[in-house]
Amino acid sequence: MNPIRLAVAGALAIASFAFPALAAEDDFLTIQLKDGPVVVELLPEVAPEHVAQIKKLAAEGEYNNVAFHRVIEGFMAQTGDVEFGDMEDGFDPNRAGTGGSELPDLPAEFSDLPFERGTVGMARSQDPDSANSQFFIMFDEGSFLNGQYTVVGKVVSGMENVDKIKRGEGGNGEVSDPDRMIEVTVGKPN
Repeated sequence: MNPIRLAVAGALAIASFAFPALAAEDDFLTIQLKDGPVVVELLPEVAPEHVAQIKKLAAEGEYNNVAFHRVIEGFMAQTGDVEFGDMEDGFDPNRAGTGGSELPDLPAEFSDLPFERGTVGMARSQDPDSANSQFFIMFDEGSFLNGQYTVVGKVVSGMENVDKIKRGEGGNGEVSDPDRMIEVTVGKPN
């Protein structure tokens, strides 16, 4: 190989390590909140089945108007109950957080990624293979969740809008008159 080609190949190899591959446009989720958009970079290489299900639900409009039914200061904001959490169609404040979607529950896709501020994880019951549509956004570090819940993404912009989500008053973070995801779309905002 001639020296110029070798130098170019070396530079490209170094660049590939220094600059990770850019995420595809459809590996982002935009969540419109009352205070502005939140952009989540989804991680299909970490949790392919979970990310595919979230994208499908978002593309079908299932997350639109869904409440943040459980919000705990210093911990996280949980949403995504498309069955009982849609504040314009079938909202049941007594059952929000107990439902899912018509899609099947998913097997856990645990990883070594830590739960830290801005991490998006899948909510589930005691059964590790019960995640369906609900997810949560971390306000702060939560290392006790590491390896116990599936990480599906991270907030890359708009965390200041997440910080403004109404907190719960109940013992488990239940929120009366909750904030909602106004609209959720696949891709970055225009």
